[in-house]
Amino acid sequence: MPAKYAFRLILFILGWVSVLLGLIGALLPVIPTTPFIILAAYLFSKSSPRVHSWLTSLPYFGDAIIDWETNRVIRPRAKALSVFIIVVIFSASLIFAKIHYALKVMLVCIGLGCITFIITRKSYPDKG
Repeated sequence: MPAKYAFRLILFILGWVSVLLGLIGALLPVIPTTPFIILAAYLFSKSSPRVHSWLTSLPYFGDAIIDWETNRVIRPRAKALSVFIIVVIFSASLIFAKIHYALKVMLVCIGLGCITFIITRKSYPDKG
């Protein structure tokens, strides 16, 4: 198998791993969903245009992936929803999980880091 095809196969497999991690992230509070789906879109764009097209046509992720790929934009509604979900899920984890204080501090730092990243991204594409 030529190296080019082996590399594309590796990217394709990593794309599906990213999709799987994104799906797991939809169910677990500490694993983020969107970055894994965006990573999967990138990997599929390099390995399988057909799967990339399918991923960008999904109702919940398609527009967000296209916005990110073309303009590095997170729309205001997505920002607000993301921040709200992070605050609710991380707060519930802090309140109800019987974990060590240091882990709670780490969880707060992760949440604040995610929120900071989200709110500092552009909300609309540049006019041009």
